[in-house]
Amino acid sequence: MSIAEEHRPSSLVTGGAGFIGSHVARWCLSLNHNVVVLDDLSGGFADQVPKGAQFVRGSVTDERLVAGLFERHRFDYVYHLAAYAAEGLSHFIRRFNYTNNLIGTVNLINEAVKAGSRCFVFTSSIAVYGKGQLPMTEDMAPRPEDPYGISKYAAELDLAAAHEQFGLRYVVFRPHNVYGKHQNFADPYRNVLGIFMNQILRGEPLTIFGDGEQTRAFTHINDVAPHIARSVANPAAWNQVFNIGADRPYTVNALARIVADAFEVELRSTHLPARNEVSHAYASHEKAWRVLHAGPAVDLAEGVRRMAQWMRAVGARSSKPFDGVELPVNMPPSWAALMRKAVPVESR
Repeated sequence: MSIAEEHRPSSLVTGGAGFIGSHVARWCLSLNHNVVVLDDLSGGFADQVPKGAQFVRGSVTDERLVAGLFERHRFDYVYHLAAYAAEGLSHFIRRFNYTNNLIGTVNLINEAVKAGSRCFVFTSSIAVYGKGQLPMTEDMAPRPEDPYGISKYAAELDLAAAHEQFGLRYVVFRPHNVYGKHQNFADPYRNVLGIFMNQILRGEPLTIFGDGEQTRAFTHINDVAPHIARSVANPAAWNQVFNIGADRPYTVNALARIVADAFEVELRSTHLPARNEVSHAYASHEKAWRVLHAGPAVDLAEGVRRMAQWMRAVGARSSKPFDGVELPVNMPPSWAALMRKAVPVESR
């Protein structure tokens, strides 16, 4: 082994076969890290793991597997991006949500402390803020309104406690509505931009919940992944929380028009009953600009055009209903109908 190889940091990227994780893993490789990707492929794809990374198929909820990886690799850095990030659906999959998004995180924190890891990077969400706090800033008191946001904020608190007790450095990112290449656009419960594009490829109308006037700021992956990868080498970022993403909010109706234009098709849409969700969500990124020099570089129309080009090459995918719903009560009618279609007649 050469001297250069001996001094390469070892990094674990959980969720590295998924959307944001695969991009972060690629950026870590470009920074000369030895990268191990851990992913259970529940929402990712093995061919998205970047060349040069070691791929291990498994879950962060598997305590023995996680412990074994840390014993073998003694990771310098942990980039934890594995999660099932479906805010609306999290009401109906509470046990699954907390097991994957909180207990899985705790497994990693425990092993990072034991291994003496130098920094733990966690991707949280602006879902921790709840509603009525606009623009969202890092000094606001979080008031999450769904189990997904609750699990993310609980993990943030656990990281802060681990830092106080054990000295584990951390960086928390709260990205929002990230889109781009490698997004799992077959998931019918999350990632509205991917859902719209998949519906266009399948010749279906775009489905919009409520009046479509709810607003979000949509963020291209290139404005997020490199800053997450680089943060471990920035002492000013240690033990800090950062909103990261695009500044300008768009209505869902406006997004539908932009997506239709990118595919050069007539906009056809169907409005469904409104679901229980935060109506308006956008954040301030002044802190990320100042500390990380992270600012939006890809505007929405250009980013959507790039993603549309990739999706044309990939082709449409069939939407798959979540098969572990725990509380099929008060679900949006379209989701309930999707579940019924997935259950064989003899099983009903």
